Amino acid sequence: MKTHCPYCSLQCGMVLEGRRTLEVQPWPEFPVNEGALCRKGWTATGLRGHRERLTTPLVRDRTTGELRAAGWDEALDLVAGRLRDLRASYGADAVAVFGGGGLTNEKAYQLGKLARVALGTSQVDYNGRWCMSSAASAANRAFGIDRGLPFPLADVEQTDVLVLVGSNLAETMPPAARHLDRLRARGGHVVVIDPRRTPTAERADTFLQPVPGTDLALALGLLHLLDAAGAVAEEYVAARTVGWADVRRVVATWWPERVERVTGVEAAQLRRLAALLAASERVTILTARGAEQHAQGTDTVLAWIDVALALGMPGRPYAGYGCLTGQGNGQGGREHGQKADQLPGYRMIDDPAARAHVAGVWGVDPSSLPGAGRSAYELLDALGTSSGPKALLVFGSNIVVSAPNASHVASRLGDLDLLVVADLVMSETAALADVVLPITQWAEETGTMTNLEGRVILRQQAVAPPSGVRSDLDVIAGLAARLGHDFATDPEEVFAELGRASAGGRADYSEITYARIRDEHGVFWGSPRMFDGAFAHPDGRARFVAVEHRGAAEPVDAAYPVHLTTGRVLAQYQSGAQTRRIGDLPDAGPYVELHPILARRIGAADGRPVVVRTRRGELKAPARVVDTIRPDTVFVPFHWVGANRLTNDALDPSSGMPEFKACACAVTA
Repeated sequence: MKTHCPYCSLQCGMVLEGRRTLEVQPWPEFPVNEGALCRKGWTATGLRGHRERLTTPLVRDRTTGELRAAGWDEALDLVAGRLRDLRASYGADAVAVFGGGGLTNEKAYQLGKLARVALGTSQVDYNGRWCMSSAASAANRAFGIDRGLPFPLADVEQTDVLVLVGSNLAETMPPAARHLDRLRARGGHVVVIDPRRTPTAERADTFLQPVPGTDLALALGLLHLLDAAGAVAEEYVAARTVGWADVRRVVATWWPERVERVTGVEAAQLRRLAALLAASERVTILTARGAEQHAQGTDTVLAWIDVALALGMPGRPYAGYGCLTGQGNGQGGREHGQKADQLPGYRMIDDPAARAHVAGVWGVDPSSLPGAGRSAYELLDALGTSSGPKALLVFGSNIVVSAPNASHVASRLGDLDLLVVADLVMSETAALADVVLPITQWAEETGTMTNLEGRVILRQQAVAPPSGVRSDLDVIAGLAARLGHDFATDPEEVFAELGRASAGGRADYSEITYARIRDEHGVFWGSPRMFDGAFAHPDGRARFVAVEHRGAAEPVDAAYPVHLTTGRVLAQYQSGAQTRRIGDLPDAGPYVELHPILARRIGAADGRPVVVRTRRGELKAPARVVDTIRPDTVFVPFHWVGANRLTNDALDPSSGMPEFKACACAVTA
C-alpha cells in the first residue's frame, strides 16, 4: 500500500508491506522524498501491536479515582451527557475542543464542525498555533495568503543563495537536506542562522550565531545595508509592493555596529552577508520555529519577508520567501476549521459571506455559528476558571508535554469538570483524563494531509485497527449523534464535503479528489508556484511592513543570566508520545546542552546532572558540554516532560504564538 510517513510536514512517500508485521519500503516515484526516509520514517510501524497501545475506552471511577475499562456506548454516553449538563448550566462556551496539527484534513474539518455545530462553542483551537502561526500571520499580512512554501520544495536547489533562519532541517526533516547538498554542488550558497551550530549549519557555507530572540534585529541590519548599498530592487518595489518608505525609515537606525551589540553577530559578518545577497540573482529565505516561536515572532518573519521583497525575490522563479512547516498537517490543519478564528477554506469566522457559505454547506443558520474564540494558550489558561471552559475534548495533542509553562497548564487541566482525551497510547495528558478514547493510528485509516508545499496527499489504510479501536471520525460522529447531529464517518465523503465548504476560499480544495491525488502523486491547492503575476491582496501588491526589534519578553538579568532555547532532535518527534515508545529510536531522555566556558564557570561536567531554573520551574538533567552553542545559551530538547515547565508563556499579539525559543534561566551543577 502506498502511503505517507506519520511524522513531519514533508509527508514522505512510503510503501507498507505485510499483514501481521508491517515493513516500510521506499516509494522512489514520490517527488518530495524520492524514496528517502529518516530513521523515524523507517521505524514508523513500531507502534503496531505495541504493548502500550490503548484498545478499550477508559473511564475514571469516581470512588477509587482510577481509570477502568468501559464499553464504547458507556464512554460516549457519559461524555455526551456531561457535555449537555455543562452547556445547560454554564452556556455553550463551557465546553472547549483542542485539536492537533497531526490530524488529517478530514478530522480537522469534522472537529471544527463538531465544535461549532454540535456543541455551539467558540472555544476551539489546536497545537498548530505553536507551530507556524507567526509565519502564517506574517504571510497573510505581506502576501494576502498563507501557504508555507509558495513553491515546490525542490525549487530551492535552483536558487543562488538559500538563507535558513532558525531551521535545523538536517535533523527535523532529514530527507530535505539533500536539497542543500544539491544546491551547493551546482555552486549555490547556503546560509544558516541559529544560536547553535547544528548539523544543518555544518552543511552551510555561511553560519551566523545570534543571541536567541534577535533574528529580527539581524534582518533590520541587512535591510539597512542593502538600502545603503543601493541594492534594493527599486523597479520591483515600485511595481509590485507598497510600504517600502516606512520600512526604509525604520532600518535607517540599524547600522551594523548596533546590530552587533544586540545580536552578537560581528558587523563584518553582516556586511559580507549583505554583499552576498546584493550580488545574487536569486535568493530564497526560509524561516522555521527558531525565528517564529517568539512573542515577536510575526514581526520577525515580516522583517525577513521585507528583506526578500527589498531584493525583489517573491514571485520570481527559484527565489522568494517560504516557511518550513513543522507538523505533518500544520498547513491543512488550520485551513479547515480547528483554529479559533477560521472556518473551512481558510475563511475568517467574522466574515459574513464566509459564515453564510459554510453554514449553507452545513445546513444551519449562519447566526447560529459562534464567533472567534481564544487562541490555544489563552484557551488552556482559562480552563476551569469562573469565566472559562469547564470541559475539554483533546484530539491529537499531548498538552502536558507540549504547552509552554506546562506545570501551570497541567494545574488548569486539573481544575476541569471533564477532560476527555482521544489517543492511541496513554500519553501524559491522557493519564490525567476522566475519559480516554482509543483511536486508530495512521496505517489503520485513510485521510488526506497537506504538506509544507501545499501539496494535498493521501494516506491510505494498509491494515485493520486492533479490535476495540475506532477512528477519530467515528468518535466525533458518535458524540455528534448523541447531541442530535448526523456526521459522516467515511473519509472520502468527509473530504468531498470539505471541498464544498472550502470552495471559493483562500485554500480552495473543491477541485481536489482522492482519485486525482492518487494519479498525480498529490495535488497542490492553488498554483504550485504562487505570486508570479500578482500577490493575493485586492490590488495585487505585496505589503512591506515596518517593524521594530523589542527583544525577548523575558531578558536575562543577574538572577537568571543565561538564555534558554528549546527544539527538536533527530530521533524524536513533538511530545514524543509515539517516538519515545519505539524501541529502535534512541531515547536519551532530556539533557542540557551548554558550552565549555559556561560549564567551567558553574563547575559542570559532561554527563553529570545540572539544574536549569526559570521563573516557572526547574529541570534536572545530564549536561552535554559542546562547543557548538553560544557560551551565554543553553539548549533543552522538548520531547520529554520537563523542558516546557521552563518555557515562557508570553504570547505574540498577532499569532498567539508562545515564546518557546527564548527565556531567562539560571544553570547550576
